[in-house]
Amino acid sequence: MRWIFLILLFSFNNLFAEEVNLFTTRHYESDIKIYKKFTEKTGIKVNVVAGKSKPLEKRILEEGKDCIGDIFFLADVGRLISAEKKNIFQKISSSIFESEVPRSFRSEYWIGIAKRARIIFYSPSKISKNELKDLNYENLSEPRWKGQIAIRQANNVYNQSLIASLIEKNGLDYMKKWLKDFVNNFSRKPQGNDRAQILSVASGESKLAIANTYYYALMLSGKKGKEQQLAAQKVKPFFPNQNNRGVHMNISGVGVLKYSPNKENAIKLIEYLLTPEVQSHIVNNTFEYPIIENAESNKLVMLMGKFKQDLDTPVSSYGKWQKEAYKLMKKSGWN
Repeated sequence: MRWIFLILLFSFNNLFAEEVNLFTTRHYESDIKIYKKFTEKTGIKVNVVAGKSKPLEKRILEEGKDCIGDIFFLADVGRLISAEKKNIFQKISSSIFESEVPRSFRSEYWIGIAKRARIIFYSPSKISKNELKDLNYENLSEPRWKGQIAIRQANNVYNQSLIASLIEKNGLDYMKKWLKDFVNNFSRKPQGNDRAQILSVASGESKLAIANTYYYALMLSGKKGKEQQLAAQKVKPFFPNQNNRGVHMNISGVGVLKYSPNKENAIKLIEYLLTPEVQSHIVNNTFEYPIIENAESNKLVMLMGKFKQDLDTPVSSYGKWQKEAYKLMKKSGWN
């Protein structure tokens, strides 16, 4: 009887050793191809549960020790830190994490898989690049930009992370005034996604737009239709803060869940996501930037040019200020 028990126990453990359960908010078919290839290479099946961040987070919290999830993949560092604060993740370590991923893009509980820059877009027919010379995010509150800037709503997590990073660098008192002046420079009531902001500049409605780099490359690719491709061709990217700390960066990243039943397999999958081949596959399909150094970006992204990144401000600091950032944004009149 004891032998039967041991055999059953071994079979049960071995069954779980051959799978990993991934909860993800990413919606790219290209990601699924990566997981299938990982299974082919390792024999470890990747079970994917896709959804929005809040419902998935709620499920993880409610199920607690009974949750089958191993990895939580989120599209913004603010979401990662929200999960970390709720004690969803466990500490993770790997020599690969430490050697391949810059310290500013990881923590003890989560690690960046891909990154993007949130920058300024302008129309060369409406404004010269010389007028933007030495421009910083901080300058966007100046009177010269009154009625000229298009940006998404305050509830957008990318905007909240940007403002949180500015609070980290400049302090709360500075940002209270900055936000009031910045909101006065909006060209219209904030609306739409990042592509809508770029379209506003292309149409001449706005002179500047704030958007993530991958949306621009997506438009240029033609995957969102000829009209958006032609509009993007009328617009150019501008990377601010090049004479000081560098451009604001954000990440898509993963953490291993606290009660992960397959932690070893989870670490193997994360390490696989950080290999040059997989990094190139990810960014060539999503138009993000690779998190590691020795992987190439998509050609459309590379055409945007090289730029100085802000590597001095840990992305983890955004989480510290994100709630305060949203409160200040709303108080300033940012809808």
